[in-house]
Amino acid sequence: MSPNGFLGRIFSSLHLPHLGPNFMNGAFMSFPKDISCEHIMDSLADGVFTVDLDWNITFFNRAASAITGVLKDEALGRKCWEVFRSSICDGACVLRTSLEAGENRGNRSLHFVRADGTKVPISISAAPLRDRRGKIVGGVETFRDLSALRLIQKKLDGLYRIEDILSKSPEFQRILGILPQIAASGSAVLILGESGTGKELVARAIHNLSGRSTKPFVAVNCGALPENLLESELFGHKAGAFTDAKKDKPGRFQMADGGTLFLDEIGDMPLALQVKILRVLQEKVVEPLGSVRGVAVNVRVIAATNRNLEEMVSRQTFRSDLYYRLNVVRLVLPPLRRRPEDILLLAQHFIKRQNVLSGKDIQGLAPEVLQFLMRHAFPGNVRELENIIEYAFILCPGGFIMQEHLPEGLCPFEAPSPSPTFRGTMDEIKRQAAAAALARNNGRVMAACRELMVSKDTLRRLLNASQAA
Repeated sequence: MSPNGFLGRIFSSLHLPHLGPNFMNGAFMSFPKDISCEHIMDSLADGVFTVDLDWNITFFNRAASAITGVLKDEALGRKCWEVFRSSICDGACVLRTSLEAGENRGNRSLHFVRADGTKVPISISAAPLRDRRGKIVGGVETFRDLSALRLIQKKLDGLYRIEDILSKSPEFQRILGILPQIAASGSAVLILGESGTGKELVARAIHNLSGRSTKPFVAVNCGALPENLLESELFGHKAGAFTDAKKDKPGRFQMADGGTLFLDEIGDMPLALQVKILRVLQEKVVEPLGSVRGVAVNVRVIAATNRNLEEMVSRQTFRSDLYYRLNVVRLVLPPLRRRPEDILLLAQHFIKRQNVLSGKDIQGLAPEVLQFLMRHAFPGNVRELENIIEYAFILCPGGFIMQEHLPEGLCPFEAPSPSPTFRGTMDEIKRQAAAAALARNNGRVMAACRELMVSKDTLRRLLNASQAA
């Protein structure tokens, strides 16, 4: 296809600085004849689509399909807002303002909603599409998926909101549904759950949803420090309070003033310190070691543990008055083995993040790996799944993660379970049904295909549709 044709005009309209200033001034013209503009457009990592003046999509490249999850044939001829359902489709459309002004618009950040309900952050640029006489005949828009970069940034910054906590489990969804009310209340919160279930993630979400979100979130692992050091860490000390205390040091309560203090593994806190914590909660005053004067603090306390505090109270290894002071709002996070519908969702999340960190292009999990993980007990919960994916990235050169890429010693969990109740969109239900059939047939792909009455390619597509997107 000639660069003077339709796709060539798209290239002329695009702002692609990484291709260099001379791309359209000769270099493009020198490509071999068997390489068409469409091949080049499909090789771009950014999504590209065009619309006519009636907002019907007239071109949709491969990256656009991958990012949106909409096939090219399904997108062509549809209105652009039917495909994207973005946050600016209702009035602040960048492409519309570009066409009205007759000039390029670039680097606008927003999100759109995929068919499965997932919000995808993107950056977009738009430009008018002109014919050979310079008349505007439509528009062209490029967009880039920012999901992985946003995930990395949020992990570094510790900024997590409800929509960043991934779960389709009805039990976990119920917890997420009441987090805004809990955050607004200002009450103490006690988060219970096994190690690796995401207790700190939930604590950060409560902080970021609350009126204290602009103030510090300070986390302390009560089981990681000996008693004398933990006391100094929590309450601070004055110079000369003990050997090597050469200057005043504020404690974590003071550092969290106005914000939130997260006391992780509160069940490991010594009894002597529990008394002092209780006093701070009651009087809102801390006394640094070596000081004769208290310091007023305004701190919301969120505590978490994987231990049975009620049993510890009955055995008098945890103070009952502190327990009831902390247990104003109680959240119990379910383990991953009770959330099998989240295994694929979380695995995809970790694969995206590792792709960014490692520079690889792992497409997802092989079907036999997925069914193996669906039967695994996950004693380490979500953290264990994250570690499994990270380990697999070390051994997997590309393509799909296979069973030989998994850590040695993983054992499937062979407990019988009732037939699952599928929930969600039609695509989600199909994926869940495919995964369940594969698990019932012990990973035998053809047996699962016969049960579902689908082809092998269809089964693979159902299992990996969201990964490819």
